Amino acid sequence: MGVFPINSGDTSSMTSQPLELSALDLIPHLKRAPAEHKGNAGKVLLIGGAPGMAGALILAGNACLHLGAGWSILEMLDLASAHAAINQPELMVRLAKPNAEEVIGNTKPDVIAIGPGLGDSGLAQAYLKAAILNTSSLLVIDADGLNLIADQVELLQLLQKRNTNFPESTVLTPHPGEAARLLKLSTEQVQENRLEALTKLVTLTKSMVVLKGQHTLIGSPLHDPVVCQQGNPGMGTGGMGDVLTGSIAAIASQGIRHHLNLWESTCLAVQLHACAADSLVAKNVGPIGLTPSETILEMRSLLNHHLNLV
Repeated sequence: MGVFPINSGDTSSMTSQPLELSALDLIPHLKRAPAEHKGNAGKVLLIGGAPGMAGALILAGNACLHLGAGWSILEMLDLASAHAAINQPELMVRLAKPNAEEVIGNTKPDVIAIGPGLGDSGLAQAYLKAAILNTSSLLVIDADGLNLIADQVELLQLLQKRNTNFPESTVLTPHPGEAARLLKLSTEQVQENRLEALTKLVTLTKSMVVLKGQHTLIGSPLHDPVVCQQGNPGMGTGGMGDVLTGSIAAIASQGIRHHLNLWESTCLAVQLHACAADSLVAKNVGPIGLTPSETILEMRSLLNHHLNLV
């Protein structure tokens, strides 16, 4: 099962040296039986795509689709952007309606991923609040979703309450800037002691946290931190975080019926994402000019390669 020690909920132990992430041996859990259908692979609702930011949500949706989710539904906040995924007809693209709680309730997603290109409009805030309150779904929060939580005490309190009542059901994926905003620190302070920042984020939000960057760190209230040693500077480009969000959501949606919890799904997605980038660089695709879209396809190849070895 890889390196996933459980610490009985005391986050003070997270200040020790993190263990090396070893999650690829979880891939066999995703192997499908011959009679399985899309319902066995889960339904993901991805929310974002405000004006001018459709690409972020489409990248997350493409990652979700190519990493195996049964349904990948994009709830697009911008009317014009709702037609932006015409070249990817497998994605179910909808224009977000104002009744966020009803939309999410009627969709009945296994996993909600919110934040890529979300913006800070009233509609964005309504969907984030509804996503946090919808405790029947696993939840991945990234990008503008994190910024809204940093700026609004009510959303932070709702997130804390969700995770108190439903532990290990939420994962946050901040980059150092978003982490700094949540912690009311500078980005430099976060980077000076990334492990301490991770500990503070877990304590503040009561969530699983993926602190992205060189040697990405993952922690939670119930697990000791782990560090991903894979990855390279080519990943430092816009859209890579959106790909990770969609990847976590895809693996988590399959994990529900394939015996992977959200912690395991998150660890697997983080390492698969980094290994895909390294694999591309080994093929002389990058690091300069490495694109998120190329990384999605390489993740799919690596995932199926490991499955074929089972």
